[in-house]
Amino acid sequence: MTQTATGYPTLVRALGLRSLVLFGLAYMTPLIVLGIFGVVAAATAGASASAYLIALVAMLFTASSYGRMAAAYPVSGSAYTYVRRTIDTRIGFLTGWAVLLDYLFLPMVIWLIGAAYLEAQFPAVPGWLWVIGFILITTALNVIGIKVADKANYLLMAFQLLVIVLFVALSVASVFRNAGAGGLVSASPFTGIGASIGGVTAGAAIAAYCFLGFDAVTTFTEEAVEPRKNMPRAIMLIALIGGSIFLLVAYTTQLVHPGGEFSDSSSAALEIAKQIGGNLFGAVFLAGLILAQFASGIAAQASASRLLFAMGRDGTLPRSVFGKINAKFRTPAANLVMVGVVGLLAVFLDVATSTSFINFGAFVAFTLVNVSVIVYYFRQRAAGVAHNPLFYVVAPAIGAVITSYLLMQLDSRAIILGLSWLGIGIVVLAVTSHGFKELPPEIAVDEAEIEIAEPAAQ
Repeated sequence: MTQTATGYPTLVRALGLRSLVLFGLAYMTPLIVLGIFGVVAAATAGASASAYLIALVAMLFTASSYGRMAAAYPVSGSAYTYVRRTIDTRIGFLTGWAVLLDYLFLPMVIWLIGAAYLEAQFPAVPGWLWVIGFILITTALNVIGIKVADKANYLLMAFQLLVIVLFVALSVASVFRNAGAGGLVSASPFTGIGASIGGVTAGAAIAAYCFLGFDAVTTFTEEAVEPRKNMPRAIMLIALIGGSIFLLVAYTTQLVHPGGEFSDSSSAALEIAKQIGGNLFGAVFLAGLILAQFASGIAAQASASRLLFAMGRDGTLPRSVFGKINAKFRTPAANLVMVGVVGLLAVFLDVATSTSFINFGAFVAFTLVNVSVIVYYFRQRAAGVAHNPLFYVVAPAIGAVITSYLLMQLDSRAIILGLSWLGIGIVVLAVTSHGFKELPPEIAVDEAEIEIAEPAAQ
């Protein structure tokens, strides 16, 4: 374990650009576009490609903002760190509290979805056993070290991408057989059948769930080699590569099944897989989904532990518990175990309930990070440092407007639950700041000091 000159622990730099991109893509889980295809297609009346196009545009603006903040503050913490350092420490705390909805509950959702698929395939095995199995394996890999989890991600991502390539190829072949080459070029995946603007934007709000990986990868900033250069590149590459995959898959799948009518929208992709490739490919597709969930679980749990580490090191959570790194493995082992314990709640919840929190926290964070870039621009300008206003004012302003609008498109249940969670956060903030009389504790980790940890990664 390495430390800064002030004595606070830092993580080991071991992740290059390729590893960062793969972790982000693993967190996004490219196959999730097929896992929720039926839901998005139903919401948009068959215009799923338009939903993903809108989501991609929104995420590219926001990814640009995350990249600028990651370069300015190359430390762990993601949106929590960026907001507290540019806007206000109290707002930063509440941002981190909102982001906890994503980071703490997303691994649970991932494990729950994987267990649901396995339970459907093997009904004799209770779902809670699959949940525990997912938790034990991913926790062990993450505790042993980021490099071990990194190598596992390479293998899991390779198989996941192979399934996607096969699905797209079989979809194209199916359309070609039924409608010829002309059937491959159509506006229907964008226009749908009786689609409305409201339905498409609501679908875009759902589709944005698939893009969370570029946000999560910023929690690995302190483990990135040359973070000021590689982190912004990784963030944009993750959004571009992931968004392109989502758009291509949504387009080709919608060609096979125009419209948004399904017997069961939650499992629509599995039925389409059997339609284009028979039962054999249906089995391969199911295996791909399970492995994709496993890869995503590794990345999601690791990201959650890093956010808890950042908040613990800053003292906004108990430092003695959350701000420690395991001396042997150089990972935040206690935090990883805590995330695994939260995942056990999946035994008592269903997918709909557990996912209702996630998008609220994501859109709150996305909006505030965009605002942070604008605030950073004007603070730097006042200090005599000039930045391009196109990238530091115009682009983040557009991103903030779009993500705020998508936040408003969430269903009322998600908004109510999200606001309730923020209410709890305000109470916690009131206690830790002694009735708002003091600022939340903060450790100003100097970026120059963090670079001391770089040689340890060699």
